[in-house]
Amino acid sequence: MSLPPEKASELKQLIHQQLSKMDVHGRIREILAETIREELAPDQQHLSTEDLIKALRRRGIIDDVMKELNFVTDSVDQELPSPKQTVAFDKQSTLKKTNIDPTRRYLYLQVLGGKAFLEHLQEPEPLPGQVCSTFTLCLHYRNQRFRSKPVPCACEPDFHDGFLLEVHRESLGDGTRMADSTTMLSISDPIHMVLIKTDIFGETTLVASYFLEWRSVLGSENGVTSLTVELMGVGTESKVSVGILNMKLEMYPPLNQTLSQEVVNTQLALERQKTAEKERLFLVYAKQWWREYLQIRPSHNSRLVKIFAQDENGINRPVCSYVKPLRAGRLLDTPRQAARFVNVLGYERAPVIGGGGKQEQWCTLLAFLCRNKGDCEDHANLLCSLLLGYGLEAFVCVGTKAKGAPHAWVMTCGTDGTITFWESLTGHRYIHKPTNPDGPPLAEQPKPLYPYRTIGCVFNHQMFLGNCQPSDAVETCIFDLNDESKWKPMSEEAIKSVCAPGATTSLPPFPPLCASTIDASVTSNEIEMQLRLLVSEHRKDLGLTTVWEDQLSYLLSPALASYEFERTTSISAGNEEFQDAIRRAVPDGHTFKGFPIHFVYRNARRAFATCLRSPFCEEIICCRGDQVRLAVRVRVFTYPESACAVWIMFACKYRSVL
Repeated sequence: MSLPPEKASELKQLIHQQLSKMDVHGRIREILAETIREELAPDQQHLSTEDLIKALRRRGIIDDVMKELNFVTDSVDQELPSPKQTVAFDKQSTLKKTNIDPTRRYLYLQVLGGKAFLEHLQEPEPLPGQVCSTFTLCLHYRNQRFRSKPVPCACEPDFHDGFLLEVHRESLGDGTRMADSTTMLSISDPIHMVLIKTDIFGETTLVASYFLEWRSVLGSENGVTSLTVELMGVGTESKVSVGILNMKLEMYPPLNQTLSQEVVNTQLALERQKTAEKERLFLVYAKQWWREYLQIRPSHNSRLVKIFAQDENGINRPVCSYVKPLRAGRLLDTPRQAARFVNVLGYERAPVIGGGGKQEQWCTLLAFLCRNKGDCEDHANLLCSLLLGYGLEAFVCVGTKAKGAPHAWVMTCGTDGTITFWESLTGHRYIHKPTNPDGPPLAEQPKPLYPYRTIGCVFNHQMFLGNCQPSDAVETCIFDLNDESKWKPMSEEAIKSVCAPGATTSLPPFPPLCASTIDASVTSNEIEMQLRLLVSEHRKDLGLTTVWEDQLSYLLSPALASYEFERTTSISAGNEEFQDAIRRAVPDGHTFKGFPIHFVYRNARRAFATCLRSPFCEEIICCRGDQVRLAVRVRVFTYPESACAVWIMFACKYRSVL
């Protein structure tokens, strides 16, 4: 690292002042005289520099100076020295307070700006303090996740961020050995980058999803390379460029020995070839399996047997690759809490330009989590992965619900044979009791409570089974998955060849879940204040005054907490204390009305508009009468990935006039 001349002279001046302050020169003279007296023989006239340094070190002078000058130690609060300074914002901001293990190898990825985001060509320059749409870049690499600072949407968005990725996070066996170039060349995990746009109302859109092959840096001079990444759109726009990112990759510590570019290219080409061959063989097998399935019964052609699905980049992948046992660490405690978490992630069908049928898009897990919303298949894949992580035998079911609409949900098979359906969009659970189509006409048959009509196939990360029973109606279906006369299985070996972790380089690794960054109390207060304002304005337009009663608002809290507890556990918490408190708070001759409602977003204006569409809620908000007192309480419950369950309760009390 070289410093400009003026900085160097400034640094020298500071060191000189510090040394003078400590009287280091005087102390050195004393030690020099003492050392000459004690250690030099009368006939010896020469004292080497080494002898003097030893004497200074022995008496602690060097340690004192180092402490006073406050050089870098192992403390995470100190700034780390950078091996090669690049641009002003980079290492100093990223390495600050980063506890770098000197025995580990890191990849330092810098995003140096974007250009050619043509959709935002006409975007006006945001004024200071003005709320505007923003871009956020999310990264995942080998169990590490990062997020850039939001930058205003523009034709040339001002991305300036650095990310320090640990290259061998999972190889615990050789933790003390630093990975060399050859070892790193065998690490085929790409860096998954997802670009999200957030509009002024907080709504998110998936802009691009890109897998960065980082190993080109291993064949670059000094282990540093610059590259330009072209981001393509998603879904129907996966062949259209959305913009370009300028990036720089740098190995840290610097590589002593880089590989030749030819070696790197050969390795990447071999991996691509191997992956393509595995995928080709699986496709040949899947075609053969499908032919055999159709031979059982020609009507199978109309069943929803989904072997492949398109991801956000328009790439066809086996459905089994969208599921993998996923552990939530300490972020979620129970399978039912996991179901609630998946339920509060927003539901949004893949956008389609023009009319016509549903646009299919099964998102990779990172894209789904970063966008915080997705289609029913995204929810089902995530819930199935979490339930597998909890040790349950879980499958994603593909079939139809009312009116023949395609749908995906989750099924678990208990050790006692109990079949439970989990609706990932609502968090509801249903026990499946099959009806017997051959039973006597007067025999009472169980009425299904679930909304599912037909089922074509079930799958998880290891198994794929096509329904080959005479009828694909869910209510008559027997879920004995080991009976090949009812369920036609695919070869588990064939599935493993393309869906097992590390089987192919085209398989996106699963990211870990992140804890919520939302402060539940602060967010609850903010939404509540905004709703009070909106109610007051609405009543003012109707020529009504508004009087709020804080105590009544506070009394609504227990009810909201018990509603969320019931959603999370499927156990009724009981509301006796809440009801008793309300009876005490409402005087004789007065009437109380309350209206609870639940949202999975934090936009107060949007929630208020929805509430007004309910006649019962509108009656409370627009209440007229004698001694009208209004109350509103908001309670935000946070989940991983900053997902939220937002409960709102409006209430009023007024004197009844006969």
